[in-house]
Amino acid sequence: MPAISAQQSVSHYENFPVASLLMPRRLRKPVASIYHFARHADDLADEGDATPAARLAALADCRAELARIAAGELPATARYQALAQTVRDYEVPLSLCGDLLSAFEQDVVKTRYADFGEVVQYCRHSANPVGRILLHLFGAADTRNLAMSDGICTALQLINFWQDVAIDWQKDRVYLPQDELAKFGVTEAQIAVGNADIRWQRLMAFQVDRTRRMLHAGAPLAKILPGRIGLELRLTVLGGATILDQLEARRYDMFNHRPKLTAGDWPRLIWRALRKR
Repeated sequence: MPAISAQQSVSHYENFPVASLLMPRRLRKPVASIYHFARHADDLADEGDATPAARLAALADCRAELARIAAGELPATARYQALAQTVRDYEVPLSLCGDLLSAFEQDVVKTRYADFGEVVQYCRHSANPVGRILLHLFGAADTRNLAMSDGICTALQLINFWQDVAIDWQKDRVYLPQDELAKFGVTEAQIAVGNADIRWQRLMAFQVDRTRRMLHAGAPLAKILPGRIGLELRLTVLGGATILDQLEARRYDMFNHRPKLTAGDWPRLIWRALRKR
């Protein structure tokens, strides 16, 4: 559940909260430890001009730190020492951190996805662990909550993909399923030149409708979680839905009009979130 966060408040790792003011004070430190682990690993996979081999080697060092935690040993770095403390204190399954590393490793070596099933599988590693970790921190990781969290997180990851089509193209990444590009008669050449013609609009209308339904299916979780945690999740869901609304309003031309939330959006979103209690 990126407040899981489609709030898009963090440039490098948008699907994560940064111990916001809405987060209960007792959870800000453990949330920050998870965030710093994830952002650091994400940057190793995505930032700078390192070779793929160097990126994978750096991520292998991260896996070695997770292995030390699993063995009950002291991690070598302060970042992973803080993560180890959170994992112990809140009984967070360490495998969820490993799933995140798997997604970062995949970003180094895989740039195309044959079908929607492959995209969803990627989201299972890149986004869903975030919500699951947070539910463990909240003490609310039952089967029903985990399932709804997965739906929200996958939807938020997809929203991030759709708003960042042009940015990802510059990194030679296309998260739109290849079979669906072909079905709607869209080529990668269109992405390269930013051609949002009627075929593109039909493709993206299909993507946005499916994503919106996934987001709404998980949204009841925001009413189940109590207090400020539930409020932050309601804001997250509303923020994600707003990005989808912007995509629709701009006829899916994210090439020239990348949708994003601005300071002016927040009073309205907060008001709506408060009313949805």
